[in-house]
Amino acid sequence: MPITVTSRDSALTIALSGEIDHHAARELMAQLDQAIAERLPAQLVLDLSGVTFMDSSGIAVLLRSLRQMGHTGGSLRAVNIPAQARKVLDAAGIGRLISLD
Repeated sequence: MPITVTSRDSALTIALSGEIDHHAARELMAQLDQAIAERLPAQLVLDLSGVTFMDSSGIAVLLRSLRQMGHTGGSLRAVNIPAQARKVLDAAGIGRLISLD
């Protein structure tokens, strides 16, 4: 899954695109872990506008990113969430843990 990383001040924005399913999740987690470890942002913003499909593996990706940001004392936000992905996240109650904009 291709990601696009942009950094501004202490915030890191990562745009995800394509399908977030069990086939893509492992590689995506590794890419996100690496970006977080290299930049140590105070805030991570995951832009989901390019996500075409998400299943429970997408929840795991977000929770892992939340845990990684917790290790650095940072925060996580997900933005531009497509309707299908939003349904998955809402059904799991992820909005209680992560800011969903």
